[in-house]
Amino acid sequence: MPMDADDVLLLFCSLSRSHGMKVVVKHCGRGTLLAGATAFIGGLMGGPPGILLGGAVGGLCGALMNTKELKPVADILMKLPPNEKKILSDEAFVILRHLHWNVFLELLCLVKEDPTLEQKLIDILEKYLCKQLRAEIQYGE
Repeated sequence: MPMDADDVLLLFCSLSRSHGMKVVVKHCGRGTLLAGATAFIGGLMGGPPGILLGGAVGGLCGALMNTKELKPVADILMKLPPNEKKILSDEAFVILRHLHWNVFLELLCLVKEDPTLEQKLIDILEKYLCKQLRAEIQYGE
């Protein structure tokens, strides 16, 4: 049976859920934009003191907006464009080429029965997320 990229992607989603993998999403762009916009508006309305006041208020609001949000890795994987999914599944196929499965559950059982294989796949996923997507990964429920 030819290897199914969708099965491999579902496998990565399942492994990431079972390991509690989440990606840190930072929102620093919105905070920076808000700080700059309020400083600009303050400058238009109040001159130099308005810039100071607008920058301070905008900076405070921007700092509060600059929070980190955790997203499950599975959500990120499902939203990847097809070419990125192919890159990830091709890396996994190198390790999975010796396995034969008919349905996804068979593949999942084969991987879960072999902790070394499971760890190799987790390592591939971590490497992909860190290098390709420049993501920060956290573990836990």
